[in-house]
Amino acid sequence: MRHYLSLFALMFVLLSGTAATAQDRAWVQIEAQPTLNQAQERARAYATLFGNVAGFRVSSGWYAITLGPYTPDAALERLNELRRDNLIPADSFIAGGEQFRQAFWPVGANPAEAPVIGLADAPAGVTVEPVETANLAPPAPEIAPEPAAALPAAAPVALAPATEPEETIAEAQRSESALTREERMDLQTALQWFGFYDAAIDGAFGRGTRASMAAWQSTKGHEPTGVMTTRQRAQISAEKAQIIAELGLEYITEEEAGIEVNLPMALMEFDHYEPPFVHFAEKNNSGLRVVLISEPGDRAVLRGLYDIMQTLEVVPPNGERSLSERSFTIDAANDRVASHAFAELSGGLIKGYLLIWKPEMADKAARARAAIEASFKTIGGRALDPGLVSLDDAQRRSLIAGMEVRRPRLSRSGFFVSADGAVLTTTEALQNCGRITLDLDIEATITLQDTASGAALLMPTKPLAPRHIAGFTAEALRIGTEVALAGYSYEDALPSPTLTFGALEDTKGLNGETGIARLSLSSLPGDAGGPVLDGTGAVQGMMLPARVTDGRVLPAEVSFIADAASLSAMLITAGITPLQADRASALPPGDLTDLATSLTVLVSCWE
Repeated sequence: MRHYLSLFALMFVLLSGTAATAQDRAWVQIEAQPTLNQAQERARAYATLFGNVAGFRVSSGWYAITLGPYTPDAALERLNELRRDNLIPADSFIAGGEQFRQAFWPVGANPAEAPVIGLADAPAGVTVEPVETANLAPPAPEIAPEPAAALPAAAPVALAPATEPEETIAEAQRSESALTREERMDLQTALQWFGFYDAAIDGAFGRGTRASMAAWQSTKGHEPTGVMTTRQRAQISAEKAQIIAELGLEYITEEEAGIEVNLPMALMEFDHYEPPFVHFAEKNNSGLRVVLISEPGDRAVLRGLYDIMQTLEVVPPNGERSLSERSFTIDAANDRVASHAFAELSGGLIKGYLLIWKPEMADKAARARAAIEASFKTIGGRALDPGLVSLDDAQRRSLIAGMEVRRPRLSRSGFFVSADGAVLTTTEALQNCGRITLDLDIEATITLQDTASGAALLMPTKPLAPRHIAGFTAEALRIGTEVALAGYSYEDALPSPTLTFGALEDTKGLNGETGIARLSLSSLPGDAGGPVLDGTGAVQGMMLPARVTDGRVLPAEVSFIADAASLSAMLITAGITPLQADRASALPPGDLTDLATSLTVLVSCWE
């Protein structure tokens, strides 16, 4: 029996390294931890029992704690001995070291260069027998170890599967023909899990499955035959098992939401319900979290959810989007956060998920996403009940932290001055902006800024066709003219501009400045940049931000505008011919309101 176990160890080591290296060295992997601090603590604890503890960062990003290096036979004997004495976790296994990267234990040493421990070099307390002939030498006297309870609980690690020597194509085909349908489906699932296969999991190895096998083989440095050998099938299964253990994938049945899905519960935990969302928050600052989506609805609700998702702080504006009649996907990222959202409408229910991660967790996020996509399933024909939780405003704000709607840093007003959508606004709206939008979702760029007048010209990144554009008065401004200001007084809080009425008090500034005029009109910060019109609809000027003059705060009803003449001169400089107003009579109130609000646009500055 020992002969076969030893052969098992040797074949495992051969699985993923070069022949010379794998046959010379093997390790007893006893734990894997997600963070360096946790791994160092565990290694320090094991070092009180064993003299050859070694720690490595593995390719998945976790940190493996091992004993070694041994020859393969000695590693197997050591594994069995320590398991029997309950000194290491029962799911410890033999590792060939091909996944090991930087060493972290012992500190300042490279355990990969340590002398290899063979059968004759076994430490005291371990009974070692050769492969072919047992008990050629008497065992060393046993030393009673400290009880296993002295160690903290070990994290589960996947057992390594048995492997076979490399096969020819004909041998691989024969071994493949012996697979059960379930084993074939498991192989397709593993290929799908790593992103090589996207067709049905049916156990039938057709053209698509063969192509995915060849793609996997190429990625791993094997000959792309399209027929996986016994060793290769074991390799992909072992890699999947290791990653599943590191992520702590668990099949979660969320009865309230009617969703079943595999989630990486080593990295997150259930937090709260906030219909239509089920929140799974990150665990131990893992950098990953998931929000399940569940609500009743139709196509209109799906479209509304699509729009809402893109306003969330955790869904940055950069990235690909796709919306169809029955589903949507959103991929978004910036230098602080990345996310992937999916939702689908079926049977009057909308189900989906939002995966959120920090950029440095991209590898684990990709594996988690693959697991979620492969397992996501709706159950029970039900959606999350909006009445499931009853929260006051303060509780609701606390629970949705991190899911807040993305808001601009500030918003001001502007108005259309050309048929292709050029917008005049105040320079105040454009200071220190990461990006600028018109009506929240149309990107715009700065064409010209005039610090003298306080006006700026914006161009949308795609041509627009505004219903109305500003017609500037061709006459000199007259004191006493009744005017109307169109502006987003409350910034982006209201969906349309408001009108505020007043009168022209003077055609120059308080100190006689030209190019501006003074109004008797109470404005708010969001009104800055908005058009000021007379009763005929002719634009008299653009509202300027409230200002402090010589340390004096002016009365609330004192406002200033950049006059039509200075604005027209600026447009001409920018290559735009300003439209002149030509109406001689006053407009009906309804028509004036329609004109003023349709040519006014919300200008927003984003971080």
